[in-house]
Amino acid sequence: MWQPQYVTAQQRAGFRRYQYSAVDTNPLSVYVMQPLWNRIVKIVPLWIAPNLLTFSGFLMILINYFLLSFYDWDYTASGASPGIVPTWVWLFGACTTFCAYALDSIDGKHARRTQSSSPLGELFDHGLDSWATSIFILSYFSICSRDNGKTGISVHTMYISLSIVLLNFMFSHWEKYNTGVLFLPWGYDLSQVTLIAMYLVTAAVGVEVWHKPFLFGYYITDILVILLIGCSIFLSLPQTLYNIHKAHLKKTLKKDSLYEGLLPLVSPVLLFALLTIWVILSPCDILAKQTRLFLWMVGVVFSNVTCRVIICQMSDTRSEAFHWLLFPLALVIYAAVIGLLGKNEEMALTIFTMLATAAHVHYGVWVGRQLSKHFNIYIFSLKKHIQA
Repeated sequence: MWQPQYVTAQQRAGFRRYQYSAVDTNPLSVYVMQPLWNRIVKIVPLWIAPNLLTFSGFLMILINYFLLSFYDWDYTASGASPGIVPTWVWLFGACTTFCAYALDSIDGKHARRTQSSSPLGELFDHGLDSWATSIFILSYFSICSRDNGKTGISVHTMYISLSIVLLNFMFSHWEKYNTGVLFLPWGYDLSQVTLIAMYLVTAAVGVEVWHKPFLFGYYITDILVILLIGCSIFLSLPQTLYNIHKAHLKKTLKKDSLYEGLLPLVSPVLLFALLTIWVILSPCDILAKQTRLFLWMVGVVFSNVTCRVIICQMSDTRSEAFHWLLFPLALVIYAAVIGLLGKNEEMALTIFTMLATAAHVHYGVWVGRQLSKHFNIYIFSLKKHIQA
């Protein structure tokens, strides 16, 4: 049976030399959340594999997303017809988000407790995080609702917000690609706490609370979007550039040239450019017609692009310039924009989204299997492979 070799021999050798290095300076994380996680991790049985915690958290996020999709496919349930989403769904969202947040925060601690830390575990964690990031945002949009002329946020604001968050996640790993150090973003803990609180408030008093003017005529959801975009552009990105510049001054950069350092950004920038062209020039206004499907596709493709960069960063190998999914995406967009697809544009989006999702899942499964074999460990068990 043919087995895809997504991780090259050079990358597998690089993983053997990998050493984890991260810096967390967020006061919320250091002084509030970390002490809580240190207590919670002690109740986890020692026979449970850390990756099982990571994957369980991701499944909770996914279940919550599909549940909200069932009740609110087109992001109108919270605006046009408040009450369509049952109260228990919001409570379930708060519970699953907290559990996923906790599991994602204790998996590394549990790995150290069980002496099972490995590059595979870190890759598994960050790979799922790259996908979960978009799912968190897409679930949050169900609280906001789409613009109905009075309240809610526009589909274009949804797209821009999602893209900025995903690019921000990508920049964190691009930073590590160049410096060798992962500077954990402050926004992660704050966003998780805020999302959990919003789910609870929505369950307690209803979605109507988010559709009343809060400050100077602005709604709370508007303010959160503004803060999200502002912090990403004016805080996170400058901090990333500063850390890379500081490493350059110290002569500790891992890449020898500007070209090598910028290489991981080529595919994400091209992806964002292509998607934006589709959003602006779509004959049928594809983003408005299929908002949830389009945004899901954006998250999946960004995640796959980011995963490949993370592998190159961890294995200290050269990043690829062009992701293969960019080529079929460009063909679909070209056919749509020139009118070749006609009424089949939505069908083309559906087919491409299914292709991208299947390719991403296939990629994740086979990368896990390759590295599992390489490190002689199981992904979801603390047992070792039996050597022949």
